Amino acid sequence: MRHRTATRHRTAGLATLVAAGALALTACGSDDDDTDTGSDTGSTAGTTAAAGDFPAGSTMAELADAGTITIGTKFDQPLFGLVGPDGVPEGFDVEIAKLIAGELGIPEDGIEWVETISANREPFIESGQVDIVVATYTINDARKEIVSFAGPYYEAGQSILTLATNEDIQGPDDLAGTTVCTVSGSTPEANLLAEFPDTEVVSFGAYSDCLDPLRNGQVDAISTDNVILAGFAADDPTFEVRGEPFTEEPYGIGLALDDTDFRMWINDVLEASFADGSWVEAWEATAGTVLPTPEPPTIDRY
Repeated sequence: MRHRTATRHRTAGLATLVAAGALALTACGSDDDDTDTGSDTGSTAGTTAAAGDFPAGSTMAELADAGTITIGTKFDQPLFGLVGPDGVPEGFDVEIAKLIAGELGIPEDGIEWVETISANREPFIESGQVDIVVATYTINDARKEIVSFAGPYYEAGQSILTLATNEDIQGPDDLAGTTVCTVSGSTPEANLLAEFPDTEVVSFGAYSDCLDPLRNGQVDAISTDNVILAGFAADDPTFEVRGEPFTEEPYGIGLALDDTDFRMWINDVLEASFADGSWVEAWEATAGTVLPTPEPPTIDRY
């Protein structure tokens, strides 16, 4: 985040001396970085990175120098981003974020997690409240005018969740005349409004806000990405995902607009995780407990 810049630059100068041969300082500076930065999912992210390993003045150098990173994620989405009993979020998005932090030499206790709902992801990035957002964040052209995206690291698709007892809705063709709940400011909301004019759309701040209205019969269905709905269905057998996904939702990592070096570096980290198996390991320990393991997507280096 930008308020760290002055401190980071001071330490970046020290890192240059370290790289030139101050081995004693290297030993002192790397002891903390050698601690375990991954979770039980087996993150293989590097743990010995330092500011001097990155171009001077880059976001990577600043974050490595500070030893901390602020990451926005969802707090209410099973499998991808859900706050656990210890108050710390867990899920596939969280593990992807940890991979990135680890490659900066930042341990888990150096991550500050900030809840980001669909409506505040761009404002939080623009204002510098977060360094990156990893939050089931669909890459699209409109958003790319406001923020940058690394990735995608996963390809989702919009689907439908109903009560298991509801036999009337089997797919998107059955939504006409129904009431569907989604989230304000989300891609699914925009899709519903544009493509399903005969459907009444009810929008809330978070997808978890739609669960009780569905249980109580106030809405007929919830519509968002299939992986989010699968998490809700796994937690509550009274829910059921219906039909095949009817959109393509590439999930990306949001960061500041025009920070091309940081975006390309995160893309490198993602591609390395695809190749070394850490991406699959993260998936199988989280979303993969419910969903089959997909092939990693192709990075879009726009």
